[in-house]
Amino acid sequence: MQNSEFLTTAQAADFLGLKKGTLEIWRVYGKGAAFIKMGRAVRYRREDLERWITDQKRTHTA
Repeated sequence: MQNSEFLTTAQAADFLGLKKGTLEIWRVYGKGAAFIKMGRAVRYRREDLERWITDQKRTHTA
């Protein structure tokens, strides 16, 4: 984890093209990308966000 880039919720939301509040709600419901709690601070690793994006890839709507 030495080379991981940690992003704030606002930075992660910007990276994903979402609102900060969306990520905050997803955290409550256990949805979205993995995050890390550092004390009271929430951080997202860029590599986790990229992996989450890849995992969302679908070939159909069903």
